[in-house]
Amino acid sequence: MIFQASDYKGRSFLDLLDNNLNIIKPLYSKGGSWLKHFGHSNSLCTRATRAIVNHSPIGKYCLRFFPQENFACQCSLYLIESRRHILYECKRFNNYWNPRRDTLSHFILFLEFNSKAFSFGEHIT
Repeated sequence: MIFQASDYKGRSFLDLLDNNLNIIKPLYSKGGSWLKHFGHSNSLCTRATRAIVNHSPIGKYCLRFFPQENFACQCSLYLIESRRHILYECKRFNNYWNPRRDTLSHFILFLEFNSKAFSFGEHIT
């Protein structure tokens, strides 16, 4: 219950839904709510965690920690690259993400089809 209070979990936490469209609550018992779905790949787990907690090497991150670096999206549509832009609008990534259903399964498929999403290398060298 404490986690569901927005000030406890933070303003930028990505709420994902299960297949019944219920918000997935973060748990650590019995393999947790998310980790068991990412366990087969360290890279996938890392990028998913970065995206979920919104601590990823994207334009917003660069703007905050490396303001001298370029923080615009490489697709040239947005001045500041954000998680929302990457998941819903960016033309650099395929359109697998389904904006009407933010389910964990769609999120995983988006990350699997877009191996550079939320990974280091494009902004930070």
